[in-house]
Amino acid sequence: MSAATPPVGLDEAAYEAWARGEVDHWRHRVLKPPGGLDRAAHALQTRINRIIPEKVHAVVTTVMERMTRAILVGADVATFTTPLQEAPLSERDRRARAAILGYRATAAAEGGVTGAGGFWMSAADFPALIVIKFKLLFELAAIYGHPGEAFAERLFILKLFELAFSGADHRAAVFHSLESWDAQHHPQDFEAFDWRTFQQEYRDYIDLPKMAQMVPLIGAPVGAVVNWSLLDRLGETAVNAYRLRWLETRR
Repeated sequence: MSAATPPVGLDEAAYEAWARGEVDHWRHRVLKPPGGLDRAAHALQTRINRIIPEKVHAVVTTVMERMTRAILVGADVATFTTPLQEAPLSERDRRARAAILGYRATAAAEGGVTGAGGFWMSAADFPALIVIKFKLLFELAAIYGHPGEAFAERLFILKLFELAFSGADHRAAVFHSLESWDAQHHPQDFEAFDWRTFQQEYRDYIDLPKMAQMVPLIGAPVGAVVNWSLLDRLGETAVNAYRLRWLETRR
């Protein structure tokens, strides 16, 4: 995980103070306005999206929605591991780091294999990588004490995914929707969720690196590095969001 390693020898109160500082730094990065490079990339993706026919957008949105819904409720992914109870934040963070390392390695290996296989195997990497990402998120939910079978927790997991893989223009809105999560009233189904924005933000975020994965000769190393990076970003996002929830209860 790319996040900072905690100092050694902290008692739990000092550890929570350190974690609060890490969350504040993370919040600042998430809410940072888009820079020139962000705006240029967004403008390019917007032009590309305008060229794509509306029927294609509609089909991609439907496919992404159905696939994501199936993953969120599927028994093979949402295993609903018993939430960890009676553990301090430092222990939860330690277990989270170990989980992220494992899933990151799995994603890198999967990206390397599919990248070496050319266009069609690289295309198959798309759903496989999404499954790996959501498996990690369900495991992290349990580590931080949240029951994955609860709909509000699955919605939180979906929002974490969206936060990690959205452009700077959309990230702030997603972040603010996660603040004071446990004090909010949440819907009991996905009908109000904006699937069109979800799929477009995700696709725009991964389009260019994933296209490079399909290039002969360099596909394998690019696939491994890209998948490693994507899982690292998702892990950092989830850990800090769960720390935020934890610390909100300590105010």
